[in-house]
Amino acid sequence: MSQKKSVSSSKAPRKTTASGRTQMIHGKPATHAWEFSRHLVPPITAATTFRLDSLERGAQGFLSFGADDTVEPILIYDRLDEPNTMMLEESLALMHNTDVAVSFASGMGAISSAILSVAKAGHKVLAHRTLYGCTYSLLNDWLPRFGIENTFIDVNSAEHRQLLEDPKVRILYFETVTNPILELADLPKIMSDVRKANKKRKADDQILVIVDNTFATPWGLRPADYGVDMVVESLTKNISGFGTEMGGAVMTSKKFCKALKLARKDFGAILNPRGAWQILVHGIPTLAVRYGQQQATAMKVAKFLEKHPKVERVIYPGLQSHPQAALAKKMLRTPEGDFAPGTMISFALKGDMRKCQKFVDHVAKNAYSVTLAVSLGVVKTLIEVPGFMTHSAIPSEKQSSSGIDAKAIRLSLGLEGADDIIADLAAGLAKV
Repeated sequence: MSQKKSVSSSKAPRKTTASGRTQMIHGKPATHAWEFSRHLVPPITAATTFRLDSLERGAQGFLSFGADDTVEPILIYDRLDEPNTMMLEESLALMHNTDVAVSFASGMGAISSAILSVAKAGHKVLAHRTLYGCTYSLLNDWLPRFGIENTFIDVNSAEHRQLLEDPKVRILYFETVTNPILELADLPKIMSDVRKANKKRKADDQILVIVDNTFATPWGLRPADYGVDMVVESLTKNISGFGTEMGGAVMTSKKFCKALKLARKDFGAILNPRGAWQILVHGIPTLAVRYGQQQATAMKVAKFLEKHPKVERVIYPGLQSHPQAALAKKMLRTPEGDFAPGTMISFALKGDMRKCQKFVDHVAKNAYSVTLAVSLGVVKTLIEVPGFMTHSAIPSEKQSSSGIDAKAIRLSLGLEGADDIIADLAAGLAKV
């Protein structure tokens, strides 16, 4: 890559008025990250360090690191910036309707950096009561060591949101669709209350809203459109989609970009360039197609489970029985305006934990199309019990108060045939 001037193909289209589906395939029309006069697909970059023309240019690169994205970057060392991650970040920002995106080695790397880039000792984080287990551990076990307090609330409760009046509160953190109980955060009401609270605060003391949008993905929901300050995604899940790459990202405005990049540099949570390339070239361009198919399958499976006599309840935003069905239809929309209830289902069987275990163990040992494994959003259908696996860091009594049923089963739908998935689940249900 030339270090002397910005370059982009003369054939590159200059407009980005195409649909979101098309933008995912073609990305940003012009980029500083690579010269595209010959490459249809960007090459995989492998260098950890980059050639510089002069000492002065090297010094300038360090001084300008993390600056506004309209300034041409000077590539120095891939812990700062490098072409594949830069192109990935451009695509992610385009998908989320944000100024910038900053990539990280994992979703937790993104969450930790987002919070620590703006929080200081004496600040308080208000967080929704239902969170991914590792996020709960970060807030409850680690941040207090640095003098950052936390309070867990129901973000959908007007009474709880009154805590925004606490002058120590600096961050409001929640998942747009909660893991694992698929509860929706009412973004219009929440953001309205945050704006009211911020009117009483100085510019440097504003409450910042950070959300995890992993379940919904930018294909199903774009929180920045509601005024959210930072949107976190685990790239490992639906955006990567194939279960081969790990990554995370924060989509935000330019004013937070430098702090996030400095946090990434100093914490060392750097996304591998090869992983960035895989997500950029294979994951993002196929997201709309994969998500649409997985979602259609999720609806069929949810309806099957809802009618089964051995199933106590099913939670899926696409069902009329979902307690927030109206909100789901309002908020969960693709860039094309279609309803996007997602690819995740939570359900519980009638009876005690022994029946849950017997069912899941039977599926794990005998099913062909359903696999017992953590993670989600990949091309294979995955089943797990969060209370005993992904959310085990949360004490059992806290799980209960957070609405997490110990015997609730989480299902992430893949690209297998819906009838095959249903057959495997039916066979397991027949054994309990």
